[in-house]
Amino acid sequence: MKKVLIANRGEIAVRIARACADYGVASVAVYADADLEALHTRMADEAYGLGGDRPADTYLNIEKLLAVAERSGADAVHPGYGFLSESAAFAQAVIDAGLTWIGPSPEAIARLGDKVQARKIAMKVGAPLVAGMSEPARDAGEVLAFAEQHGLPVIIKAAFGGGGRGMKVAWRMDEVEELYASAVREAVTAFGRGECFVEQFLDRPRHIEVQVLADRHGQVQVLGTRDCSLQRRNQKLVEEAPAPFLSDEQRQRVHTAARDICAEAGYCSAGTVEFLLSGSGAISFLEVNTRLQVEHPVTEQTTGMDLVLEQLRIADGHRLASTETPAPLGHSFEFRINAEDVGRGFLPAPGRVLRFAPPSGPGVRVDSGIESGSDIPGSFDSLMAKLIVSGATRQQAIARARRALREFRIEGVASVLPFHRAVLQSPDFVSPDSFKVHTRWIETDFVNDLAAAVRAEKPAEGSLVQATMEIDGKRVLVRMQAGLLQGLQGMPAGGAAAAAAPSPAAAAASSNTVAAPTSGNLQAWKVADGAAVQEGELIAVMEAMKMEMQVLAQRGGTLRRLVQEGSYQSSGTAIALIE
Repeated sequence: MKKVLIANRGEIAVRIARACADYGVASVAVYADADLEALHTRMADEAYGLGGDRPADTYLNIEKLLAVAERSGADAVHPGYGFLSESAAFAQAVIDAGLTWIGPSPEAIARLGDKVQARKIAMKVGAPLVAGMSEPARDAGEVLAFAEQHGLPVIIKAAFGGGGRGMKVAWRMDEVEELYASAVREAVTAFGRGECFVEQFLDRPRHIEVQVLADRHGQVQVLGTRDCSLQRRNQKLVEEAPAPFLSDEQRQRVHTAARDICAEAGYCSAGTVEFLLSGSGAISFLEVNTRLQVEHPVTEQTTGMDLVLEQLRIADGHRLASTETPAPLGHSFEFRINAEDVGRGFLPAPGRVLRFAPPSGPGVRVDSGIESGSDIPGSFDSLMAKLIVSGATRQQAIARARRALREFRIEGVASVLPFHRAVLQSPDFVSPDSFKVHTRWIETDFVNDLAAAVRAEKPAEGSLVQATMEIDGKRVLVRMQAGLLQGLQGMPAGGAAAAAAPSPAAAAASSNTVAAPTSGNLQAWKVADGAAVQEGELIAVMEAMKMEMQVLAQRGGTLRRLVQEGSYQSSGTAIALIE
């Protein structure tokens, strides 16, 4: 390889660009319109626009990505995580274009990325499993039938996705149909495919995963475990390595199952095999993520390995240096720093970061996709950065994490920093004698009395001396007089005098107003215009940062819609009245 196209954005694109530099190859970034000024476009050696703002038009558009690869002269593609990273079709398209795919083979992605097929492989090698569908559900009726046969709760999961997208847990029969439809919508938005299947759901389990590396010569190396139990909406917030409070037998069992599953599938590159661990000690295979994980840094910190560099080496045909599982080097935590307002139920909070001041010092690493002045668009994931803190022991790492989280400052957008600080005061998480956190701990045990974030005013525009422009699809930096830039900013398209644009439709705040809970797309109206609604009834679904949020009627009455289905709405905008 000589030049790698990074088919992703944000923090992981920055991470890959750095690994490329360390490996001695050039890197090419791509960007949606909203990401023109994003950090990853400057960390790479070149950057090219994809034209558009929706995932489907940009980071999920195979044709555009391959066109950039051809234009830039890239001879390899790294997909990062999310988007097309687990798409066998994308991997095959890259290979068919004569490029090196930095990841597992399309065949392995298809076998393991399809959660139903992955279950069959796990059964073949004797991995532990709960009851589940052998094929994706054809409709909500099949989901209901499974729930009636095996009992509640059940989990509905996207068959061709990961990262918690398209995943819903049904606790009551009357919510199964809507949750199935919601999972399908999220799966289509995040992965381009909506097939979902169903499994029994283990209540209050821990989430344990095993990091694996495999080369093209049939060698598989298990690098150890991680615990990723601190989640909300099936999205991980805190991860650590090695997974604490496991018996030697449990640790060996998941190590062996992970190795056997990857060997059976003919896997290569970095991958993660995930399991659930119930309170009774029962272990159940969950899925295989056929890509690099968001939480890979904690494994790097506890093994001394660079997993992205290893991916590059494997793609270049090199053998693994060892197949032995290394003894862990201390303990490491990762805290995902998302643009979400904890005090408003973890609502996504896109906007401009006025100040980004990360911590430093012994044992502290920060992997970031933003800096002060960065814009956080509402079209993509809410992850801004990752704080990774390590120590010789779990207790030392906790002490350092408390210090680092106190130092961390983000202004302009809400973040989950207050949650992380609160978690590190909870005996359920930090006790040296026990670990009481589980995958629904935030929903069932965490007392969220954290204040809602105060939104900063938009900063006044300063005097500019340089600007980023796109010329013939390529990102370039130009310098000119501030006055000229201001004139260009005020110039309407076509040179005609611009009419004053009306502000977004909004009604005066009152008890009648239904306000958008966050900035995002109004995905669907669930009741007709003019229909009678009851207090607490689901009236609409919004989507922001690849997450769906329900909009409920705050009172009973007659619904009057103010905005159209599919439109983008700013947080607080009136979307309906209930008269």
